[in-house]
Amino acid sequence: MKKKLAFLFMGLLLLSACSAAPKGSGTAGSATADGGNKQSGDTIKLGMNMELSGDVSAYGNQEKEGIEMAVAEINEAGGIDGKQIELITKDNKSNSTEAVSVTTSLATQDQVVAILGPATSGAVKAALPNATKVQVPLVTPSGTDDSITLQDGKVQEYAFRTCFQDSFQGKVLAVYAHETLKTDKAVILGDNSSDYAKGLTKAFKDAYEGEIVAEENFTKGDKDFQAVLTKIKDKDFNVMYLPGYYGETGLITKQAREMGIDVPILGPDGFSDPKYVEIAGKENVNDIYYASHFSTKVDASEKVTTFIDAFKTKYGKEPSSFNALSYDAVYMVKQAIEEQGSADSTAITKGLAELKDFEGVTGKMTIDKDHNPEKSAVVLGMQEGIEASADVVNP
Repeated sequence: MKKKLAFLFMGLLLLSACSAAPKGSGTAGSATADGGNKQSGDTIKLGMNMELSGDVSAYGNQEKEGIEMAVAEINEAGGIDGKQIELITKDNKSNSTEAVSVTTSLATQDQVVAILGPATSGAVKAALPNATKVQVPLVTPSGTDDSITLQDGKVQEYAFRTCFQDSFQGKVLAVYAHETLKTDKAVILGDNSSDYAKGLTKAFKDAYEGEIVAEENFTKGDKDFQAVLTKIKDKDFNVMYLPGYYGETGLITKQAREMGIDVPILGPDGFSDPKYVEIAGKENVNDIYYASHFSTKVDASEKVTTFIDAFKTKYGKEPSSFNALSYDAVYMVKQAIEEQGSADSTAITKGLAELKDFEGVTGKMTIDKDHNPEKSAVVLGMQEGIEASADVVNP
């Protein structure tokens, strides 16, 4: 009888040990019993999952600059709680499938405690399930799709962003078009292959107080927009809204202006790259207005001025909104670690969710209950290919 009891006791111990095995072992082997990855040694491992090659590499490379500058500054100042940041950089090649693989690699092989990026909404949405599975927080500097942080009314626990979301910038542009530009008849020409553009279109339509005269579509990769522009050219409208990325919207701007369509053109933060002007031709970039997260022309705090000067010294150019957003993303993680007193994934997740009054170069922000930053937007105006105005908008 005693021998049977001894075997039963040993069996219970083995069962208990199995049930306490690290979560995610096998497919997500770096996750711990408490969730996520643990910081160890004298470094804090942060991963960068960014579009460094491919169609939208202009965004990813700008964000890489901002991240690397922030990491260098923090390390030179002594690190975070005396520990140096070790940045592990990987290229998702502007491909959503690759973004998934990079997320898994960073979390399970490199065992990073947080991931910075991707830059674009589609790549973020593809990467997020794996980040959630291994319980490693993901901070996107510029993924603006609303569903990144809130899906079917449920907050995505491990998703955070530095930027405002599409519903916000779509509303900002609608208000700006009606109240500042005094327009009352809009044409929308949007990318029907992009969740980013679809969200922006819906937000604009919901908020615009004028009339939507026509709504047409294009698809990523299109080059010739003559047919669709001819279709809308003779309609009665006084503003054109182009929700999409610079590759296509630059060409649309060029072809529209060459056809004599000279109304103001509105766009989202996807316009925010020098390649937009390069593609459109600076002679065609007049009366162009787009939403942005940052501008060197807005009255700047001492923090912003210091950032601009340091960026110019390091890279020999003025910082873009993507540079600024990614720079802020690193400092958000830093503040989360310091406030929680831990650089484990679980602590960083909690710290980001509770972040309040963060003083970033893109503005003062607090993370709301849906994991979005509460902050204002900037609408930039361009004339002859140069930024000519910057208006802070709080719709």
